[in-house]
Amino acid sequence: MATTAVPSSIEKEFSNDDGTPHDSSSSESVSANAPGEPGAVRPQISVVIPLYNEEGSLTELHDRLTKVLENVGEPYEILFIDDGSRDRSPEVLKGLCESDPRCSQYRFRRNLGKAAALSVAFERARGEIIITMDADLQDEPAEIPRFLEELDSGFDMVSGWKKKRHDPVGKTLPSRLFNWATRKMTGLELHDFNCGFKAYRAECVRGMALYGELHRYIPAIVHWKGFRVGEIAVEHHPRIHGVSKYGWERFVRGMFDLITVVFLTRYTRKPLHLFGGIGLILFVIGIVIDLYLSVLHFMGQHIYDRPLLSLGVLMMILGAQFVSTGLIAELIISQRNPGDYDEFVLS
Repeated sequence: MATTAVPSSIEKEFSNDDGTPHDSSSSESVSANAPGEPGAVRPQISVVIPLYNEEGSLTELHDRLTKVLENVGEPYEILFIDDGSRDRSPEVLKGLCESDPRCSQYRFRRNLGKAAALSVAFERARGEIIITMDADLQDEPAEIPRFLEELDSGFDMVSGWKKKRHDPVGKTLPSRLFNWATRKMTGLELHDFNCGFKAYRAECVRGMALYGELHRYIPAIVHWKGFRVGEIAVEHHPRIHGVSKYGWERFVRGMFDLITVVFLTRYTRKPLHLFGGIGLILFVIGIVIDLYLSVLHFMGQHIYDRPLLSLGVLMMILGAQFVSTGLIAELIISQRNPGDYDEFVLS
């Protein structure tokens, strides 16, 4: 796929699915139309729209968005992140950007995933408030003023809740299971982590490393950083154009990333609490087993060929190894300045 010719200052190259940058000789890239004219007013609101094969909805989405944002009365920009579309989405976006200088288009040469798209958008968005929404017209732009009101009330991030969904069971059931598991494991009581309609203060997501399926856990990461996270019920429309890009397989991938998020948010600064806890449990189980066998031995029973003896010894060895792993992790963390808490400082 050919990319739009743009100034080198607004071109960034990628090689991996997680958006890891590499040198310009690689074939993977994202290109963009520069937002606005030189000297234009800095936007207060940045609307970020990741998309993949959504040619049928883009023009209507732009029209509805601009109508709402003009009524808000704040300077704004709209960033379309084209995640390697193979339909006419690039051509439609090019026309929108040429007709409206407040729009910009960033385009991957191949599909890298929503996390990579949001990572690029968060890096390039200029507004103090960032709003993310999907391009399929299922999110209602008229809800944006409600998001802004919630931010003004003191929240740093506001997540949408598709209370009444218009999706097939194959999409809603995995989502319910995912939301339940995420609530239990992160301690953040949101109804809908996976809703793409969200509003952030820019400081919440600047520099956030997103890869894999981690975009689903942005509320948990923001909450862990100490920001206030709220939620509002939003209107959800049936899909009119295109087809859903998600299914059961994302639930499986998402569960592994949930484990990653829990580890990164809870144990990054105290790995021994995790590995030591697991090791202690295993070691105690091994001790109990071997004490039981010791009692049988002193009662005259033959225990040396019993598999339970090997299991008890194995549990003790594994427990010691887990504790050792935790101690090594603590040594590594101690060399990486664990006392750096700048990201949590308010002023």
